[in-house]
Amino acid sequence: MVAVEKRACSFKCLNHLNAATSRQSVPQLNAAKMAALLERSFIEICGFEREALHRFREITRVLISLGVSALPGGIKYPDCAGGFHYEENGKLLSITSNRFIHWSASGDTVQLVEQSLDTNLLNSAVRLKLVHCSVLPGGVTIQETLNNVFILIVTNQSVHRLVLPHPSRMYRSELVTELQMQSVFTDVGKLSLQDPAHSAVIPTPAGQTGAPCASTAWLNRQGEAHYALTSPAGGILVVTLPPCDTQGDMTVVELKRSTVMQRLAGWMPTAIRGEQVPGELALCLAVRELEDDSFLFALCQDHKLRMWSLKEQSCLMETDMLEYIPACKGGRRAAGPGPRLRTSFSSTTGLCLAVYLAAPQSGQFTVLQLVATDNNRYSMDHVSSLFSTQETLVDFALTSTDIWGVWVDESNNTIGHTCSPWRFPRLMYFIFPQETYLDVLFSPLRFTASAITKALQIYRRGSERSVDLSWEALKREVTLAVENELQSSVTEFEFCQEEYRQLQVEFWSKFYACCLQYQEALALPLGLTVSPHTSMVCLLKKGFVSYLLPCFAVDHLYLSCDEYVFSEEETAITDDPEVGRDVLQLVQCLRLVSDSVSGDMAYEMEKALDQLQSPERAAELVLENMLANDSDNVIEDIQDKLQDVRNPVAAMMVLLREMDLESDADLPVRLGLSQLYSGSVAVMVACQAVCQMAMTRALFCRDLLILQKLYLRLGDNVFLRGGSQLLQLQQDLIPRSSHLLSSYHLLKHTSQSLASSVPLDIIWPSNPSFLFPECLMANCQYTQLQEYVRLIGPWCQTNVGSCRFMLGQCYLANGEGQKALACFQEAASEVEKEEFLVRLTGTDEEEAATSPRLQYYNKVLRLLEDVGLPELVIHMATLAITEAGTDVRSEAALRTRIFKHHLDLSHNSQAYEALTQNPDSSRRLDCLRQLVVVLCERSQLQDLVQFSYVGLHDEVVSIIESRARAVDLLAHNYYELLYAFHIHRHNYRKAGTVMFEYGMRLGREVRTQRGLQKQVNCYLAALNCLRLIRPKYAWIVQPSGACERPGASPKRTYDGEFAAEPVKRQVDILELKDLEKEYNLARSRLTLAKHHPTSAGIAGSASAVEMVALLVQAGLFDSALSLCQTFKLSLTPIFEGLAFKCIKLQYGGEDSQNEAWGWLAANQLSTIINTKESSATDEAWRLLASYLERHASPSAQHHRDVINKLLVHGLPLPDWLINAYKGVDAASLLRMYLRYDLLAEAAELVLEYVDALLGKGHQYFGIEMPLSATAPLVWLPYTAIDQLLQALGESQINMCNKLQEKLDHYHKVLDQSTRRRIAQ
Repeated sequence: MVAVEKRACSFKCLNHLNAATSRQSVPQLNAAKMAALLERSFIEICGFEREALHRFREITRVLISLGVSALPGGIKYPDCAGGFHYEENGKLLSITSNRFIHWSASGDTVQLVEQSLDTNLLNSAVRLKLVHCSVLPGGVTIQETLNNVFILIVTNQSVHRLVLPHPSRMYRSELVTELQMQSVFTDVGKLSLQDPAHSAVIPTPAGQTGAPCASTAWLNRQGEAHYALTSPAGGILVVTLPPCDTQGDMTVVELKRSTVMQRLAGWMPTAIRGEQVPGELALCLAVRELEDDSFLFALCQDHKLRMWSLKEQSCLMETDMLEYIPACKGGRRAAGPGPRLRTSFSSTTGLCLAVYLAAPQSGQFTVLQLVATDNNRYSMDHVSSLFSTQETLVDFALTSTDIWGVWVDESNNTIGHTCSPWRFPRLMYFIFPQETYLDVLFSPLRFTASAITKALQIYRRGSERSVDLSWEALKREVTLAVENELQSSVTEFEFCQEEYRQLQVEFWSKFYACCLQYQEALALPLGLTVSPHTSMVCLLKKGFVSYLLPCFAVDHLYLSCDEYVFSEEETAITDDPEVGRDVLQLVQCLRLVSDSVSGDMAYEMEKALDQLQSPERAAELVLENMLANDSDNVIEDIQDKLQDVRNPVAAMMVLLREMDLESDADLPVRLGLSQLYSGSVAVMVACQAVCQMAMTRALFCRDLLILQKLYLRLGDNVFLRGGSQLLQLQQDLIPRSSHLLSSYHLLKHTSQSLASSVPLDIIWPSNPSFLFPECLMANCQYTQLQEYVRLIGPWCQTNVGSCRFMLGQCYLANGEGQKALACFQEAASEVEKEEFLVRLTGTDEEEAATSPRLQYYNKVLRLLEDVGLPELVIHMATLAITEAGTDVRSEAALRTRIFKHHLDLSHNSQAYEALTQNPDSSRRLDCLRQLVVVLCERSQLQDLVQFSYVGLHDEVVSIIESRARAVDLLAHNYYELLYAFHIHRHNYRKAGTVMFEYGMRLGREVRTQRGLQKQVNCYLAALNCLRLIRPKYAWIVQPSGACERPGASPKRTYDGEFAAEPVKRQVDILELKDLEKEYNLARSRLTLAKHHPTSAGIAGSASAVEMVALLVQAGLFDSALSLCQTFKLSLTPIFEGLAFKCIKLQYGGEDSQNEAWGWLAANQLSTIINTKESSATDEAWRLLASYLERHASPSAQHHRDVINKLLVHGLPLPDWLINAYKGVDAASLLRMYLRYDLLAEAAELVLEYVDALLGKGHQYFGIEMPLSATAPLVWLPYTAIDQLLQALGESQINMCNKLQEKLDHYHKVLDQSTRRRIAQ
């Protein structure tokens, strides 16, 4: 995009049908309107895309197989360009809608690019290089058929035909909705340029020198490809390739004047006829197919236009073009440079030709119409002659109504397109130069990426190549390159700030100048193309494509020079001729004002608008500066012209009406077609067009406001109708102008910042629909949206609330929550007044019953929740409650929101307060449940327990109980929470019940050491709770389901069958003693689990009897004894188990000894002797002895159990055990000896027992007094002794005799004692 400071030139389109020299055969228009249609004004919109370069696919072909080689001293042809528009280019919803191909040729290279305004095309750029060949002027032609697109190329040595698929065959759908589509060039690399069916070498006659200077190509109705090129010796050479689907050879036809002469004088010899003269050399060619023949038009060196028939191979017509040049009619003069020839065909005008001839001082377009007469004779009727300036014509296009042309002057500057001198950026002192230059270089559509990339390579002196960089990456590379260059040139280490700033300005200016040079080189025009279907005009330049858009009437008047301003009859702004004359006069004054505004004052005005200062005050300052520096009497000239304005107020109102986009009642209808003008090129063109219009109209409004201020100063000197108009000017027109100036300044700023295009009418700040800010928000352009709201804030009173809402969303996106909250609050008052806010609050069907203000608050609350700002949600919800009034449902929802976010912020007290204030009981219960769960998960149990729960006590207990029974026991502590809850309220029985249930579940579900430890603690806590109660109330009800299998289905049995109806169970009351039993049992389980961890799973469900066995097995005899005493169980298993362990130790090895120390230590011995003299076996026997001593029974059952265990295993009885037992029950010991066949031990026992009865060692047998007349009665176990005697008599005679003797002696003493007792 070229920089426009304040005014642009007009692009001219000449209307050849209404020229002054038109023939009567063409319909005439009203003479009064003829001048108005002579030319129309257009602005140029550059079509390069900012973000990326065209990525050309390089295709290089060396045509050796065709016999092509380099020619010595070949001429260089000028670069050229052209375009092709599809037949359905203007058909809505067509696959080729707004789609065209443009090409450029330079030397041996042809660049082909397909573009679409409706979509983005992939693989759309191809660069074809034909080695050793040069493309001729007019040597590229593109045509379409139903199935294919043909590209015909003519070079100085060869002709080529590329056959590509038609877009309608690539996409069969009637309506294509893809955002991207494949170009017709997608598979062009697969085509062969050396295939003889599609390529041929141009035959060169023997002895011919030179090269052709013009060419053209076309496809006839039969599909044959014709290539026509001028022959250096005169005539036209036509090369024909057969249809692509037909076998055949190339044919060559040479059209020469001799073919006609032979028809007229075939008898004349060659010497007399002569050959072609140099004047008949064709300089440019054009072709047109009519019916079944192809007509070639050649503009020759002798200024004659000749028409050839390819079918008849003859020249059918010859016209001297000098006849149509007034100064040369009837004579000859030297032709100027650059003759051109174009054709056009339409159903109304038929075939027309336009011939351009350049003379040293001027150029002339001559438009001719082909007229057919009888006998296949043709003639040319003169339609019009149009004259142009003396600059060099680059290219022109002919349509049925217009001639489009582009010229360059001697300095290669383009004439007729939008341009102005390039200026270096204005630097503000407080801004770094780097920022200013980067803003200018990378502002939208200012420079092409190609120009910046080439400048960067030159600036780096070719050391690096920057290829395929994004816009942001290119920006970083430029910054780095300039800064590196600056650093490398600095020799000092310290600079003041001003010196460093000047260095930055120097190096950035250097790079900027380099970019300017490349941009100007890329902007050199090469050709022009006009769509015959849509009238779209494209200017083809060396580096990009420009689009020509028509100017609005106001823009045309303001931008045109004085000599192009029309008379009041042709002013399109108004139908009133008087007002029209005043408008034109006023516009001339505006141009004088514009010329008088200095660059500094224009900058100050711009800055005032940016800083939201009053435009009227800024205009007054500019006017004062103009008056103070009016050295050229411009103000006086303006005053003179103003005096000629009869009704300035009416003229100003007309201009303001035209400038106000909101004044149009019928805004353009936006079609709901996502594909129409959706391509990136169309987006860019639309943005630039809006930017161009906004820049022009901002200047227009600025000058108008200054002129109005001047009107106020001049007063009655220029107002012919007195003070009423002055009052209207001051109260109405000046505020409107100020408003429009601010609006167009905003539009300019917006169009330069947008990253996507939007319709122009929605950008207008006074538009009530508010679509533009919505579009910005949808595209996440928060910075641009903030700036938009800032710029319209002081003066635009439309959609104030909507703007505040959007600004709040921008603040949210930028993390400024408090600012966003303030904006949302300010917007609340406008909810029911503005369309956008009404739509915003009317989309949720669930909230349709609530008021719009509440719906708005709900929308804002969701926004705040989405970005995670709970404090602001609470604040906004609190405000919304005041709006709820009697709407209980809305209030409940808001208080639920407040509760939720207070809870998220750990504001537990505030969350509880919000919960209690909720009017909806179901929501209140939900909140209470969430409070319990969250605080428990956070371990904030103190807060949870201390809340009063007025009216919610039972609900809290129910919630905690249900949670406790539903979740994992070890992962959550709901039972402990419930226990603390009851303890805090002194409800000890409930607390005890909770802990007992907790312990029961732990025993069933968590059979680990940790679970057993918790179970013990639970039972202990339950015991403590009951001990705090008076004894008669110290009981609890056993929790239901305590004996059920964990995880069991309540409906089915183990086998999956349906369970029977549940039977009502009797309520079990547990007293303190019952809890003590459960506690002891649990503690024994824990003891076993600690000593033997693998037994924890078994112990968890073991009964008391089973636990005794497990404890004995583990050697935990103390715990087993305690458990037996608690449950009043027999101690026999304990003594037998200990005896067995002693037996094992007696016969075990060292490992058994080492292992025994572990369980021995777990039992309470008075002292453990761990010395070399004492072993684990000794300690075990000692433990057994201590148990027998401490837990003696009247019948010596425990001794008997131990002895029996020892004798069963064949272990000799230890002396201490024998001594202990014989003192209690010697007879039982004797019987046990006999049972296990221990005759010797039995005999010895009887002997000792008899001696004890006789008085020897009676104390060892528990006998108080030996046998005597005065002693108590004694006895002997005669049955056992008899059995012993009998057994001894069979095996041990001696012992038997000895025993018998002892018995005899006993009986004797017994007899004596008996007698004495009797005698007494």
